[in-house]
Amino acid sequence: MFNRRTFGKAVGLGTGVAAVSLAGLPAGASAATASSAPGTSSTPGGPSAPTVPAVAPGTHTGFPKVKQVKAGLLNVGYAELGPAHGPVVICLHGWPYDIHSYVDVAPLLADQGYRVLVPYLRGHGSTRFLSRHTPRTAEQSAIALDIVAFMDALKIEKAVLAGFDWGSRTADIIAALWPGRVKALVSTSGYVITDRTAQLSPAAPAVEHNWWYQWYFATERGKQAMDNEKDRLALCRYVWTLVSPTWNFDDATYERTAQAFLNPDYAAIVLYNYRWRIGLIKGEHRYDRYERLLAAQPSIGVPTLTLDPALDPFTAPGDGSGYRHHFTGAYEHRTLANIGHNLPQEAPTAFAQAVVDADHLADHLADRLADRL
Repeated sequence: MFNRRTFGKAVGLGTGVAAVSLAGLPAGASAATASSAPGTSSTPGGPSAPTVPAVAPGTHTGFPKVKQVKAGLLNVGYAELGPAHGPVVICLHGWPYDIHSYVDVAPLLADQGYRVLVPYLRGHGSTRFLSRHTPRTAEQSAIALDIVAFMDALKIEKAVLAGFDWGSRTADIIAALWPGRVKALVSTSGYVITDRTAQLSPAAPAVEHNWWYQWYFATERGKQAMDNEKDRLALCRYVWTLVSPTWNFDDATYERTAQAFLNPDYAAIVLYNYRWRIGLIKGEHRYDRYERLLAAQPSIGVPTLTLDPALDPFTAPGDGSGYRHHFTGAYEHRTLANIGHNLPQEAPTAFAQAVVDADHLADHLADRLADRL
């Protein structure tokens, strides 16, 4: 999940701008922007974007087909919906989740004319390493490079990137290091590029409490739990209940996602990622130069819309103010009330609307630049 230190720095901040209702968002969702006319959604300084029709969470239960493509070090499994020549949106999942976090979002965006791609991250679902000799590492830059390779393999020069949890971090990194590949960004919980140096210092006690599984994974007992299939699935399900306190998912919903946790590299990837973040293990040398760049906490200049799920224990107070300075381009922030960590699956309409609005913000900026030339 997220960078505990970034969250810890934000603890104690006051609340930000009062949130008001947005057209097209489900009951309980809110944003720090004025509501727009029916049938549209506001984009700061730009024309109105279409309102995504509301859909109840859980309307869809699966994707028509999972495809495979060789990309970089991996054979990536991914779902694809929408017209083949539509503008591309890549939706990135987190831990402990999989592509089903976007099972309702993807059809909504496809109906708006987008080509929607939802890849399994390394160690998840049908994504496999091409070589048994490749180290099963999971530095933050390694996962980002996987997605860049995925884009290259599908001949996608630029896309809207949208994510939560590991997906937010991955999208943030690509937007920071390879901004030419990102048309617009939707980042749940804002700026979550891991600062490993800051991770070495203690955070507030309440923050450390939220990270219990990170410390668990640092132990031999935690490793045994992840290596044991039954214990692994029980642990991941328990995390769902803690971080999404109002999401009443059923057994079938969890079991569909839990199939992705049976990947033979799942335990190794998850354990590596969390142990690496807190400095217990060194990263692979091939990623050192990227991690040096990320250690500087680079700013993100692409058009961005950030989302904060209010009931997520990892959402810092302050209505996004704690990370606002990292985003130097066109920007909007929204806070979603009564929503937990798995935002796209709990509030698919709001997430899809954020993607549409971020895309239209980018289009508006491009039009303004063209007018000046």
